[in-house]
Order: sequence, then structure tokens, then C-alpha cells
Amino acid sequence: MISVATWNIHKGFSQFNRRMVVHELRARLRELSADIVFLQEVQGLHLKHAERHPEWPSMPQHEFLADDVWSDAAYGCNMVYDHGHHGNAILSRFPILHQHNQDVTHLQFERRGLLHCAIEVPRLATPLHCVCVHLSLFARSRRLQLDALAGYLEDIVPATAPLLIAGDFNDWRNQADVLLAQRLGLAEIFSATAAARPSRSFPARLPLFRLDRIYLRGLSVSATHLHAGPLWSALSDHAALSAQLHLQAAMPAVS
Repeated sequence: MISVATWNIHKGFSQFNRRMVVHELRARLRELSADIVFLQEVQGLHLKHAERHPEWPSMPQHEFLADDVWSDAAYGCNMVYDHGHHGNAILSRFPILHQHNQDVTHLQFERRGLLHCAIEVPRLATPLHCVCVHLSLFARSRRLQLDALAGYLEDIVPATAPLLIAGDFNDWRNQADVLLAQRLGLAEIFSATAAARPSRSFPARLPLFRLDRIYLRGLSVSATHLHAGPLWSALSDHAALSAQLHLQAAMPAVS
């Protein structure tokens, strides 16, 4: 069994950027105790925050969050500006064998990328392919990005390989099930259990919209969790999702 989580961390600031919460966020993230973590809005560098906040980490956020817990971490830089950059990240307790950040920008003011990692997981004969996404706020752009993601994975990842796609889909109309899940043979974790649809995850204090997802193939769902309410909304405007997943027992061990 492995555990996974996804969270849009809002660059380490509370809702409406009222205060810097990256240290509290790191503690809460570790409480999830996930083997693989998909993060969105990760601040790789911000020179102005470093000047204004004495406790701002000296290392990139993905390295700060992973330190001493997740042995491997990958970062995909998407949005670059004069004083820094941010993007997606994947933290893993298992070796990351390969990483690639695919640019799927449609609108130049809204830079987007898809961070793909191949991860060596014990008891899996082939690498587990993991993709961290943060899709557009605009429906047409999301459709194009989902098509680009499906095309990329069809070219790169074998159809029988285990696959996880997680992140902030901004997909309140649940179009990803038609545009992505059916095309790649994926199931969404909440839909794969007793729930009929993905869970509401935004805003974190009182979730109304189904924005955050975890899709899977080649694994089965043992348990799902939505981490919402006042404690979580103090750290980000998105709730976190986590799940316990079963590996396919018939697959031989990695030598």
C-alpha cells in the first residue's frame, strides 16, 4: 500500500496573503504522512518575500518542505517574473528516476506546466508515472491542456503502466472525466469509492467547488480523505486531498 496527497499551497501564504504560513504548512503536510505528494503554487524563488519575512526559507519551497522526510523532490517552474518564479512540485519517499516539465501554456498571462515524474516504487515491476497539474481558470484553455496532457502521456507512458495524475484542475464542471479519464482509462479516487463525483475542495473553510483531484490507473483505492475546515483554511484557500492506494498484487517486485 502507498499513500498520496495533493494540495495547492498558495505559495506558502494564507488566504488573501494575510500572513506567511510556510512553516505551519510544512508541519501540517508532514502530518498527512504521504509517500508521494503533489503540490501546486510552489514558490521556487521570491526575492521580495525573502527581504520582507525574516523566517522565509533560504532554500526553494519544495526543498524546504521535503527536507528530512521526502528523499526525492522535483520542481517544474511555470511562472517566471523579475523577483522569482513558482510552479508545481512532487515530493517522494521513493527514488524519482526521471522528471520532465511539459509547457501547456495557452494564455501568456497564465503560464501552466505539467510536471511528470517516473518513480520507482517497491513491489511495482515498472515505474509509477506521476503527473502534477494546475490547469487554467478558463474552460477552453483547460480543454486544450487536458488534450495536451493526454497526448503527451499516450506518447510517453505505456498503456498498461500505473499512473497517477493529481492537482488543481480548476474543473468545477467535471469535464476532465470525459476529456482525460475516459481517454486514458483513469478513475478519480472519490468516484472510485462510494462517492459519485470528485469531492468539493474549494474554498477550504467551506468547500463548494470540485477543483482538486487525484486520478489513478493500475492501483485501487483503499481510503480517501478530504482535509478541510478552519485548521486547513488558515494555511491555504484549497483543501488537501489524500488517499491510501493498493498496488496490484500480481505485479512482481523490482529487482
